[in-house]
Amino acid sequence: MKIIDDWLVNARRLESRNCDDRPDTEDISLVVIHGISLPPGEFGGDWIDALFTNNLEPTAHPYFEQIRNLRVSAHALVRRDGEIVQYVPFQRRAWHAGNSNFQGRERCNDFSIGIELEGVDDVPYVDVQYERLSDLLAVLLKTYPGLSPDRIVGHCDIAPGRKTDPGPSFDWARLYRLLSAKGTCRTSYG
Repeated sequence: MKIIDDWLVNARRLESRNCDDRPDTEDISLVVIHGISLPPGEFGGDWIDALFTNNLEPTAHPYFEQIRNLRVSAHALVRRDGEIVQYVPFQRRAWHAGNSNFQGRERCNDFSIGIELEGVDDVPYVDVQYERLSDLLAVLLKTYPGLSPDRIVGHCDIAPGRKTDPGPSFDWARLYRLLSAKGTCRTSYG
C-alpha cells in the first residue's frame, strides 16, 4: 500500500465534498479511529458512501430522516470485507471529529486523519479489518512525520461523553501487535 498525491493507491476512491482546507497542511499529527454502520447495527450496502457524499435517501430507512442534513466525511473507511474506500485526500480536512479535544488542543479535524471502521461498539471487528487498518496506519506513519503510534486514538478519546466509538469491542492491543510486526511501532502491547 502506498500514497500518491495524498490518495491511497489500490483503494476505491469516492470523493466527498464534505471537506475543506486545513489551517496548516503540514500539521497532520493525529489519527482518529471511528466506528460506523448504516442503518445502525447493519453492515454492507452503500449507505456509508451515500452519507459521506450527501446522497443518502431519507426515505430509505426511518433513521435516515434523522440524519438527512448531516454533512460529514472521513478520510477513509475500512469495510467489513476489507475494502478500503477513500473519500478525502489526507492533506485536506475531513469532517469526522466534531467537537473534540486532544491533549488540550481543540478542533481535532484541523490536524487529524479520520478512519472509519464498518462496525458498532459491541460487535467484534473482523480479522481482515485489523489487517487492512494496520496496513493503512503503517503507510500513514511512514508518510506523515507528525504521526506516531501514540497519536492513534478512538473517537471516544477525543470526545468523551459524546462519542463511544470504536467501542469496547475494538482490540487496541491487537492493532498495536500488528503495527509492531510491521516495524512501525517499537512497543508490543497486550
